[in-house]
Amino acid sequence: MGSGEGVRRFIGKNVADKDKVDFGASDSAISDVELAQADNNALMVPVTSACLVLAYNLPGFHGELRLSRKAYPRIFLGEIKKWNDPLIAQTNPGVKLPDPVITIAARQDASGTTFAFTNNLSAINDRWRSLFGASTLVDWPGNATRAKGNEGVSALIQRSEASIGYVGYEFANRLGLDMAAIENKEGKFVQPSEQSCVAGLASADLPDNLRAFVPDPSGASSYPIVTYSWVLLRKQYQNPQTAQALRDLFQWSIQDGQRYSSQIGYVPIPSSVGEKALKALETINSGVSTAENK
Repeated sequence: MGSGEGVRRFIGKNVADKDKVDFGASDSAISDVELAQADNNALMVPVTSACLVLAYNLPGFHGELRLSRKAYPRIFLGEIKKWNDPLIAQTNPGVKLPDPVITIAARQDASGTTFAFTNNLSAINDRWRSLFGASTLVDWPGNATRAKGNEGVSALIQRSEASIGYVGYEFANRLGLDMAAIENKEGKFVQPSEQSCVAGLASADLPDNLRAFVPDPSGASSYPIVTYSWVLLRKQYQNPQTAQALRDLFQWSIQDGQRYSSQIGYVPIPSSVGEKALKALETINSGVSTAENK
């Protein structure tokens, strides 16, 4: 289930009681409209962060693939159709690029991962911004194949020659997929890593509402496609045991749990972000909310 479906079940509009959930998670913070649909009984709490990578399967290519800010949006727009296109060759001098047609691997389900990626595309490419903008669900142009979840897209790339797709770093790293070095705002080509992702996230402050997007981070060492991951919780739960269990779980995640982030391919959140997140968790109460009494 993609995070879009999780958000839908969390908000609970037109969802059967048996399908409603106590919490959800997404790489896209929910909007003010969605908060209102949840009867203004929702909290967004950042618990981790991540890089989104452009993973590829290109037999016959050896070395580090570099993709410029001009090239990779045009690949996903379907305008660059072959791997040996001059715009790709320009940033990979001295390397023989194979000539098969590029196959795009993308999400078919609504996804915070898709939102974070398309938010970056919108920030750096006028045509993408005018056609699609930042969205959790895209009708992908060009030669696109689709799969559900980061796991599905990663597996699709792994078995599809001449393919490229966007997935969380943790999934690409786990499968040993090749990942492109991407040109950032400063014109530097940067590989995804814990250090380069932290540098990208550090370029923006997290406001009091805990909703921050970093679509085009500044800094020479910044990886350009980064995102926080938020857990969606209710301000009030009818069951006090549920409220306490969720507070305990995510307090552990934000404190002790951060030391495991690197081991599974995620990025620890900055301590300043963790402090704000813990304060938000302290506001969760048990009991019937005002909205539920209406």
